[in-house]
Amino acid sequence: MALPRPRQLLPVGMVPTVAVLLACLAMPAQTDPVAAAAPSAPPSATLPAAPPVEEVLVSSPEPRYVAPTTRDRIGRIWAPVLINGRGPYRLVLDTGATRSAITQRVVDDLGTSVLPQPVRLRGVTGTATVQAVKIDRLEFGELLVEDVKLPIMADAFGGADGVLGGEGLKGKRVEIRFLEDRISIMRSHRQAAATGYAVVPFRYAVNRGLRVQVQVGSVKATGLIDTGAEVTVGNTALREALAERRGTREESESSVMGVTLDVQQATRARIPSIVAGQLIVRNANIAFSDLHIFEHWHLTAEPALLIGMDVLGMLDTLVIDYGLGELQIRSRRGRP
Repeated sequence: MALPRPRQLLPVGMVPTVAVLLACLAMPAQTDPVAAAAPSAPPSATLPAAPPVEEVLVSSPEPRYVAPTTRDRIGRIWAPVLINGRGPYRLVLDTGATRSAITQRVVDDLGTSVLPQPVRLRGVTGTATVQAVKIDRLEFGELLVEDVKLPIMADAFGGADGVLGGEGLKGKRVEIRFLEDRISIMRSHRQAAATGYAVVPFRYAVNRGLRVQVQVGSVKATGLIDTGAEVTVGNTALREALAERRGTREESESSVMGVTLDVQQATRARIPSIVAGQLIVRNANIAFSDLHIFEHWHLTAEPALLIGMDVLGMLDTLVIDYGLGELQIRSRRGRP
């Protein structure tokens, strides 16, 4: 279905919280072509002792997906979602998020009361505390999530109404056609990849993300597919392994800011290639930083790479089939 026009959002503040994990990052990025081989939150208030809190991960940096016209401007994917029968609201599709989240503007529009217990937001670069609401129904395509608690997050997406996370995606097939600006979610019928598509197997688990095996230059690493992230970021272990093999060049200093508005320092460098199955990304300029989220995912000791929209958005079509456990990818070079 075609995405609706963006709506104007009101700025929103953060308040004391329960625990929710959101991973979102933003930073200046330079992107390189992709080819397929076969084809604001104030400081957390002091709270009395509370029972263990759940965590929700959301990762995202630029708001909407726009078919790229330049190499340094890649947005994210917006999906039109009904909430309690209202909307549609534009939520950023975030495969790095364990749960969906919405802005205060949506809460006001729905007329929903906030829950008494706050939640903790865990982002790519840090944590913050926010309020949450209980939602009866969240719908998009064949995705239906009922009776769910959603954190209220700041409008860190430049106009999006929130984040569409991983709850409800088990057994689903997500198809994103970038050049047509279309997205669909349906039940997986374990359909094999069509002619002209490359296949990349993945493993998915809540709180572990959507993981693929990748090779960065000559270094094997764990890749995390994150449609909510604007830029691709490697951890320090990956940077050091590449440095030993002289696998990076043209380094420059930068920084990464997450949805909690915490900032972490980063180093940008050009790498020879990223290979995931039959997907090949050549001569990519990526960031390196020991992001807070790598520590949360226990990915500080081994080479790891968060693959964002600067890479994914250069594809023609991306299919994420949770039933099959595979990505089906068509490059723009392979487009008829």
